[in-house]
Amino acid sequence: MKNSIILDKSKSVIRLWSAALWLLIWQGLSMYIGQDILLVSPVSVIQRLSQLALTADFWLSALFSLQRIAAGFLLAVFTGITLAAASARFKLVQEFLAPAILLIKSTPVASFIILILIWVSSRNLSVVISFLMVLPVIYTNALEGIRSTDVKLLEMADVFRISKRRRFLYIYVSQVLPFFQSACLTGLGLCWKAGIAAEVIGIPKGSIGEKLYMAKIYFATPDLFAWTLTVILISLLFEKLFMFFIQVLIKRLERL
Repeated sequence: MKNSIILDKSKSVIRLWSAALWLLIWQGLSMYIGQDILLVSPVSVIQRLSQLALTADFWLSALFSLQRIAAGFLLAVFTGITLAAASARFKLVQEFLAPAILLIKSTPVASFIILILIWVSSRNLSVVISFLMVLPVIYTNALEGIRSTDVKLLEMADVFRISKRRRFLYIYVSQVLPFFQSACLTGLGLCWKAGIAAEVIGIPKGSIGEKLYMAKIYFATPDLFAWTLTVILISLLFEKLFMFFIQVLIKRLERL
């Protein structure tokens, strides 16, 4: 049973030539327009990002946003899995949660941001918004994964009297993992988009959202693009670290 826990590693690959071609198109459009305030060149963005990276304020802002958005994501993962397990076990719980999950999925992000801002300070707004945006994704995928568990495997476990611990590790976990991975990859993108949007509206001091807002106010297009690139790089790094942690966790489960 050691190899029964498998995480799908298939993913889209961005080719170097494709990325280089898009950068050339971007550079060409910037040169054609000839106004940085409308479209800054990728070279100028990299130069500005290099300048910002030399300041302590840059790293403090990046850390501020990373801590809160990551906290919202991790809280959503834990809550989503817990609620999915409860819903799979008790139909009453699923029926009770169904309207709330549908409401969260259907409500525009901007509406949530404005509403939550009434109750929560702007410094913690991105935590709540990231949590709300990721929760339905984790919950629905985890619940679907549990429901898709092969009944024949469960019957086999009953026949051979497999312990509950092994049944959980080698049947439920292996069935849910592909759904969980897909949910995490989707949720990671959502949490950063929604979290930064919440910061731009709430404007918490010392956040990336504040920097983006100020860049827009002063028409500092190089800063706007540089901070946007920063968000992309941080989100990609966080995604890699989180999925690496999942891989490590799976290997440890396999040794049990």
